[in-house]
Amino acid sequence: MTVAIERRFEAARAVVDDAARLALSMRPPPGGPVGTLKSAQDWLTEADGAVEAFISRRMAALFPDDGFQGEEEGATRSGSLRWVVDPIDGTSNFARGRNRWCVSLGLLEDDHPVAGIVCAPALGETYTGLIGKGAFLNGKPIKASPVNDTRSAMIEMGWSNRVPKPIFMEKIGAILDSGAMPRSGGSGALALTDVACGRLDAYIEIVINLWDVAGALPILAESGAKVSPFLRDGGLTGGATILAVAPGIADALAKAVQIPLI
Repeated sequence: MTVAIERRFEAARAVVDDAARLALSMRPPPGGPVGTLKSAQDWLTEADGAVEAFISRRMAALFPDDGFQGEEEGATRSGSLRWVVDPIDGTSNFARGRNRWCVSLGLLEDDHPVAGIVCAPALGETYTGLIGKGAFLNGKPIKASPVNDTRSAMIEMGWSNRVPKPIFMEKIGAILDSGAMPRSGGSGALALTDVACGRLDAYIEIVINLWDVAGALPILAESGAKVSPFLRDGGLTGGATILAVAPGIADALAKAVQIPLI
């Protein structure tokens, strides 16, 4: 890990903290959803654009030669080091004044994830990961779950309107047949960090985007979790499948849901 990347990581942590406070200040009160539907169950709020623009400006000022890609505006700058942001992951929760959402920022070096920060301000939690330096939740080291039997596992599966219902039901059926307990929380980034810290034993999503996972990938790598080859299988340029899973059930679950691991 180079000094330049470590310096960026430390600076980015402060930027994400500020961005998370901005997002929290813009969260609607509890109630019906506040925002605009991009497609079925895919919400856009004023905070999405404001938080992304805030992070983009700050990172450009700090590291003008770095690339930048956001969920809302796409790739606006290029570079061998590239920041990838999801300004509000879990927007459907955010739009209803719920707590399970986060600001996610990842750093890629030549398309390889090297650092990530996932901050859930309404939960008071920040996950961080730097390749070779460990994974942390609020500054304390985390590791993937020690579970080694799917019959005692808790597994989350994300839903997307881009996935045909039969495929979704097939994977849910495989999870149930394995004896695991299914869950769904509405934030892919937080589900992935839950795998990294052992709150979940696996997370599956059939179609998910780079900005949803970029911040979590280094955290997962440093936690000891096993992860499917999301980037290799198209995640750099479009939606792809991800499976993140505790090592003790990795082979059994990958076989059950027919998603190969690296």
